[in-house]
Amino acid sequence: MPGNQVAKNIKETANHMFERRVVSDVMQGLQRTKKLLHIIIGPRQVGKTTAAQQIADKWPGEVLTFSADSPIPPGPEWIQGNWDRAVRLAESEKGKNDVLLILDEIQKVRGWSEVVKLLWDVEMKNNAGLQVLLLGSSSLLLQQGLTESLSGRFFLYRCSHWQYPEMKEAFGWNLDQWIFYGGYPGAAEMIDEEEAWSAYVTDSLIETVLAKDILQLQTVAKPALLRHLFLLACTTPSQVLSYNKMLGQLHDAGNTTTLAHYLKLLESAFLVSGLELFKRGKQKKRGSSPKLILWNNALVNAVTGDSFSESRANLSWWGRLVENAVGAHILNSLAGRPFTLYYWRARHLEVDFVLETPKATWAIEVKSGKSATMKGLTKFCDHYPETHPLIIGPGGLDLESFFASRPVTDW
Repeated sequence: MPGNQVAKNIKETANHMFERRVVSDVMQGLQRTKKLLHIIIGPRQVGKTTAAQQIADKWPGEVLTFSADSPIPPGPEWIQGNWDRAVRLAESEKGKNDVLLILDEIQKVRGWSEVVKLLWDVEMKNNAGLQVLLLGSSSLLLQQGLTESLSGRFFLYRCSHWQYPEMKEAFGWNLDQWIFYGGYPGAAEMIDEEEAWSAYVTDSLIETVLAKDILQLQTVAKPALLRHLFLLACTTPSQVLSYNKMLGQLHDAGNTTTLAHYLKLLESAFLVSGLELFKRGKQKKRGSSPKLILWNNALVNAVTGDSFSESRANLSWWGRLVENAVGAHILNSLAGRPFTLYYWRARHLEVDFVLETPKATWAIEVKSGKSATMKGLTKFCDHYPETHPLIIGPGGLDLESFFASRPVTDW
């Protein structure tokens, strides 16, 4: 797409401010009779703060917004002080609409869930007229707080990486552009300056997530190893790597337990998942060689540095990008639901993805060219005859339709 058309689409998007689905979902939730904490969780730079501002613009009453995203994480008194301000405002607005309190990057506050629980229980008792919206970008830290302290008191909304239909509507992108540049709206205007685009994604997104959402908030004994593991994943998207092979490619690699733990930390920040090998029931193999899936293809291409034209011309590499995008689309769509994504391999045969749901098992094969063999899919379905096979690409569901789908409802 010509650069001036991209700029035009971005300008038009800025004028009417593209609205993600989470905005209407939260607004609907805030109108329910049962009063709950509302919590938006998702990666950095995907529009959580923008969504909160859009919600604030739609809210009929007063709104107070505060962010904990500071160089030095604030203490619990930060929550107490801002909450007290909201309560005082709500008391002055008695008889009118509730006051909406928005707290951004809440997971950075030490002991946040215990403080919020205490304050929320007081609100439920006194009914001062407060509604609360919390935002966070670390699933691990948020989930710990939710399960340990706030059970039964909240409703969770997931704000994922931008998917193809959103980037198409907001910026006029075609499918190939989304497969390469991924789903970060803030980087969209830079795609005609690929070096600038790569630097922005690397410095403003990747480095911020690693430094602020993982290393600053977690105990990481080998921070250099965690970074090297992330970079290794970026250069091997949608590939199966044994932990022993990783140990051979990483400096100061420690042991397989450390690598598995660091991979979970990267997943908690919505960066990388290591899919396990599928085996039915009690035979499921824990600690198997993981298949590395990046949650956003922008992470891959910003790190590897190949241009869009170079990547598109390299059919083998482009096939990897397509396969990774398929896995990322499923992970982003089904995060938090009782579904699990695996891969399957038996000797020289394999299936790209196996999606297990409470009601069905799907075997998914991704084809980016006509020559791909279906022997692995056939063998898997013979072994597990109740499986629903799905081919994505030539001869099956076309890529455009797949990336436009919502797996949680369409499947």
